[in-house]
Amino acid sequence: MALDITPIDPDDQPTLDVVHRIAATAEAIDEPDLPPLCRRRFEGALRHPMPGLDARWSVARLDGVPVGLVRLTLHLLDNTENASIELVVDPAYRRRGVGRALFGHARRLLGEAGCKRMVGATRAALPGEPDRELPGAAFAAALGAKAALAEVRRRLDVATLDHARLAGLLAEARAAAAGYRTVRWRDHPPEEYVADVADLEGRLMTDAPLGDLEWEPQRVDTEWIRGMERALDARGVRRYSVGAVHEASGRLIAWSLLSLAANTTRHAWQQITIVDPAHRGHRLGLLCKAENLEHTLGYEPELEVIDTYNAAANTHMIAINEQLGFRPAAGSTEWQLTI
Repeated sequence: MALDITPIDPDDQPTLDVVHRIAATAEAIDEPDLPPLCRRRFEGALRHPMPGLDARWSVARLDGVPVGLVRLTLHLLDNTENASIELVVDPAYRRRGVGRALFGHARRLLGEAGCKRMVGATRAALPGEPDRELPGAAFAAALGAKAALAEVRRRLDVATLDHARLAGLLAEARAAAAGYRTVRWRDHPPEEYVADVADLEGRLMTDAPLGDLEWEPQRVDTEWIRGMERALDARGVRRYSVGAVHEASGRLIAWSLLSLAANTTRHAWQQITIVDPAHRGHRLGLLCKAENLEHTLGYEPELEVIDTYNAAANTHMIAINEQLGFRPAAGSTEWQLTI
């Protein structure tokens, strides 16, 4: 059998169609509770990368048949010695050496690019779950990667949302947030707050628990935010945000974001929620997150499920999520490997 690995051209639609099918098939088996993989969002990661990122995808063919892909993301502005990796093998062709061949290919490419580390995620058991075979985790460990950060995906079933409790939480949070007001937006942040959004986005790698990951803070400015918004627009991602404004200074000092892929009206991701450290202690994280849930449902009445990831050590954000009704759905591990 002949195994061939070649780069994927962003303009090669037939190959993108095939690798999307492989990725969607694998995700349906590995994460069966998630919605179908959005083609526009999937392809957009290659065609419309985020600012400062270099996406390099390759496809593996076994006797001419596409059987797997590896997606590498190189960082050009910061963390230039790190790269992210997503490796997918068609479930019908697993345990035939395809994954190891793709990994070897990726390692060579990253070595030539001067990268020193690669980081990738696999599914994991939830805390307290019985041990069970998790092929992705076993594969990462066999390659020499080290488990660097434990995460948990939590899910909110919107049908079970207690609206009276949500109203009560909002009232309590607003009472604790004297001197602050909220602002809502869809997709693009208001121009007067773009610089503040950049400051908050840049804090993510400083404030979020990183475990043993070797990751430096990201440098974010207004041009980066505008570039990110263009990339998300091109991928068809709908975004809903609520921020908190400090009335005395007029600055946006907290922000929460929910997003939906182009192919769904029923599933959303709870993404960033962050509060400037100088303004913590006023329940602004809960205020923004709870009000944004209300805000999103006003535009997305068919929404049924919201998922979010948190580092297992991020007890503060987990407590807010659980107040809103999020419950553990799956575990995840970030692995780090020295090249």
